[in-house]
Amino acid sequence: MANTRIMIVEDEWAVAEDIKISLQNLGYAISSVTSSGKEAIQKAEEDRPDLVLMDIVLQGEMDGIEAASQIRSCYDIPIIYLTAYADEKILERARITEPFGYIVKPFVNEDLKIAIEIALYKHRVEKERNSLKNFRVHSPRSQHYPAYSPSVRPAKKFEMPKVIGSKL
Repeated sequence: MANTRIMIVEDEWAVAEDIKISLQNLGYAISSVTSSGKEAIQKAEEDRPDLVLMDIVLQGEMDGIEAASQIRSCYDIPIIYLTAYADEKILERARITEPFGYIVKPFVNEDLKIAIEIALYKHRVEKERNSLKNFRVHSPRSQHYPAYSPSVRPAKKFEMPKVIGSKL
């Protein structure tokens, strides 16, 4: 937990400071704090945090959902939305980005900790599954086990040569 680096994306400075203090008290390191979607994407590329806590309403033209989508697709960093908004339209937009959590403010520190730990675990398992799937599909052994690789063509019918009674 002490090595876990979290980026906070929050447009209200006082709220960002409260979140930062809460996370530090829970034993997490803060990689950066930013208030806009564009800056969040830049910081994600520079800092490569283990997780991003993302508010939805941010400063600038880009909202948190759009920023989260880009961060997730470009850098494969798990996102937890931490927001005061929970209406159906926003939830639907957020759902499409496949977040690892969604916490409505105000929050309790224990709920935040649980959401972070579950998100980190799910992300680690997802990465392990993907690497295992890639190993099965792309490993040299996959040519011997076509069931592992959907790209391998089915073998042609193999006929055993008649050995008995023939000259070798």
